[in-house]
Amino acid sequence: MSKVYLIGAGPGAADLLTLRAARVLTEQAEIVLADDLVSAEILALVRPAARVLKVGKRGGRASTPQDFIHRLMVRYARRGRTVVRLKGGDPYVFGRGGEEIEALAVAGVEAEVVPGLTAGIAVPAAAGIPVTHRAYTHGVTLVTGTAGEGCGEPNWAALASTGTTLVIYMGLTRLLNIVARLIAAGLPPDTPAAAIASGTLAAQRQVKARLADLPARVMADGLASPAIIVVGEVAAFARCGALDLPAARVLAA
Repeated sequence: MSKVYLIGAGPGAADLLTLRAARVLTEQAEIVLADDLVSAEILALVRPAARVLKVGKRGGRASTPQDFIHRLMVRYARRGRTVVRLKGGDPYVFGRGGEEIEALAVAGVEAEVVPGLTAGIAVPAAAGIPVTHRAYTHGVTLVTGTAGEGCGEPNWAALASTGTTLVIYMGLTRLLNIVARLIAAGLPPDTPAAAIASGTLAAQRQVKARLADLPARVMADGLASPAIIVVGEVAAFARCGALDLPAARVLAA
């Protein structure tokens, strides 16, 4: 029996891949189970002799069942192949890495996690947003905008009261609802907010606005998934031109 690597491919750009991840892909991988969010540039690094299987999981689209992915990893490992489960961002940050490592452990398959840059930190940075600028926030909270199977809606009221930067994954399709809940929970409508699509890639696009105006700006600019949403004072740093904010909130763009 061989080994399974759970590799984080980072936020998108190939040159943000870790050296360890690149070494496994170029030298050891025999079977690669790749998510949709893994860029073509990163897939091009996979050793030519390896077999690449697309097992994408995207909200609102036909997706590969998670149990089937588990079975594929176990099947190929038991055949003595070196398997790579390649996913965007970091395997343990909304990447189902926890589920997969459990399934491999139950099957008695050796596994190693190769961390990657999570999009929740790297994508705001690529847009010019310092998510933990100490003059404006005492922390950052990473949250998914799409509840998983059997999970309830995030507690937006509690999140609104934290005083931290909110970085929201997989929230673009529910942005209007999320914004309404945050404002209803007491977050000021003029709180700076930003949305960044295809972060770190050549196709990256971003908008920033007051929280109440963000859904309309996203729609007007035609931003599409994958995207990261940032809510909090630091969002005013996003490089999208000047924000018409109260004087106390005007930050360098």
